[in-house]
Amino acid sequence: MLLAADVGNTNVVFALYDRREIKARWRIATDPRRTGDEYAVWLLQLLEIEGYGREDVKQIIVGSVVPRAIHNLTVLSEKYFGVTPLIAGQGEAQWGINIDVDLPSSLGADRALNAIAAHARYEGDLIIVDFGTATTFDAVDFNGAYKGGIIAPGINLSLDALVGNTAKLPRIAIEAPRTNSVIGTNTEDQMLIGVFWGYVAMMEGLIDRMKAEIGRPSKVVATGGLAILFDLHTEIFDAVDSDLTLDGLAILAERSA
Repeated sequence: MLLAADVGNTNVVFALYDRREIKARWRIATDPRRTGDEYAVWLLQLLEIEGYGREDVKQIIVGSVVPRAIHNLTVLSEKYFGVTPLIAGQGEAQWGINIDVDLPSSLGADRALNAIAAHARYEGDLIIVDFGTATTFDAVDFNGAYKGGIIAPGINLSLDALVGNTAKLPRIAIEAPRTNSVIGTNTEDQMLIGVFWGYVAMMEGLIDRMKAEIGRPSKVVATGGLAILFDLHTEIFDAVDSDLTLDGLAILAERSA
């Protein structure tokens, strides 16, 4: 079985794959200082709870946008599973796609993995929206080449900036407003309208501009934690695929094998 680790700025998501099927997944806060031993104490117990042992893991792949985390995950892999991990984008796990931007090496692992998985799953030109710490919009052409994109502050970052730089505005939860009205009658509603509907308007506007620039019909695929929430309140997404980044790791691991 394959153990895939998707290291984001906020969370590390581990997924246990049997071929292309996810059998279990676990999430832990990203901390570059977390040692391989600390990962092992947590992860080996969770494997056992799901009915698996370390001997079931034959291959490990890591995709990371936090370079400092890679060493400790390598220690975890080699010390506790006896496996040298594949590192997405390096060695046997090279991307295998054209990255048509000014500095290909600067492309985040999560965005390359999304491009690989989306092209394998959907046909034609694609726009991939990934809701993470930042929200990214990526253009992938019908040949699977990565053409570039947009980086915007994630909605939680936007809210943190609003609350952290004002004296009286309260902390609110990210959720859909109770109504479609964009004229709030209290402070909390006005903040939620600004953050939520403002974010929807930003996404719709940027995607319209990307489609116009691409000049061909493009399918919009959303992934990340808030994709399902926003999908209920906008018509811009053609598909929501929560496991896109993990599936990109599984594809890379399969190719290397």
